[in-house]
Amino acid sequence: MARRVAARGGTGTARWLLGRLGNAVIVMWAAATAVFVAVSLIPGDPVEAALGGPGSQASAATVEATRERLGLDRPLIVQYFSQLLRMATGQWGDSYAQRIPVAEVIGQALPATAVLAVAALLAAWAIALTLTVLAALGGRRGRLVTSAVGMVAASLPHFWLGLVLVAVFATGLGWLPAVSDGGGAGLVLPVLTLALPLGGYLAQTMLDGVADAEATAFALSARARGERRGGLLWRHTLRHAVLPAVALSSWAAGTLIGGAVVVETVFARPGLGRVLLSAVTQRDAPVIVAVVVVTAVVFIVLGFLGDAAARWVDPRGREATSR
Repeated sequence: MARRVAARGGTGTARWLLGRLGNAVIVMWAAATAVFVAVSLIPGDPVEAALGGPGSQASAATVEATRERLGLDRPLIVQYFSQLLRMATGQWGDSYAQRIPVAEVIGQALPATAVLAVAALLAAWAIALTLTVLAALGGRRGRLVTSAVGMVAASLPHFWLGLVLVAVFATGLGWLPAVSDGGGAGLVLPVLTLALPLGGYLAQTMLDGVADAEATAFALSARARGERRGGLLWRHTLRHAVLPAVALSSWAAGTLIGGAVVVETVFARPGLGRVLLSAVTQRDAPVIVAVVVVTAVVFIVLGFLGDAAARWVDPRGREATSR
């Protein structure tokens, strides 16, 4: 019997891993296709960007030679499959605008964005847990208030929120710098800009989990025996409420990379967001492709880690996939 259960568990894990691998392939293919179409639709000639921009005085022969060297003289379908091959092998080439390897451009920008995203995710969890605990302990009225706060926070656009925070805490009160200076103080406003909407969204998810957990037979019988709301929250309710948020955190971390485009622009902070914006403006196709690929890889890895964490925290997930 024990062997049968172990074999079933191993089969379920293998099936889950294969499913995640298949999803990863689909996501990477979709990202490659989307970025190819997007770059093709950007106005302007990428050869012009490769030759130094609109002010370049390159001859017609140089333009054609550069077009041939970059493979832009080939049919679009050939360019598409060539891009897929380069993405699969990590051959990103050189930046048109900066004339340095794309890997170097990404390597310089990625750490700043990673610090911002990790700090924002931790802050979002702190916000969500605080709202969830206040709602669970505050009764019906407290739950209505905290739910409304979470809903409002989740609906705030990053660009608008960033400008409001700058106007209040930088320009008005002078407590924090409006432009990121590389120090800890310069990280506070960008982190809050990303964390507040995400924290509100995670709080809504956790509050739904709290409501479901409180409706279980275990919670109802514990309350009937005189169990205090706070004790029940820490021993039972909060653990179940956190599970959906753990799974969502992987998706949320991926969205933080996208939100960094806006936040890094508002706060003049270095990172992948500003690199992507500059690359789109300059039609620097290799950099655009690389940023999208890196973002997709981060999304896939974090998704895998989030699902694995949810399966580890909740054994029912493992049992479901083993059946």
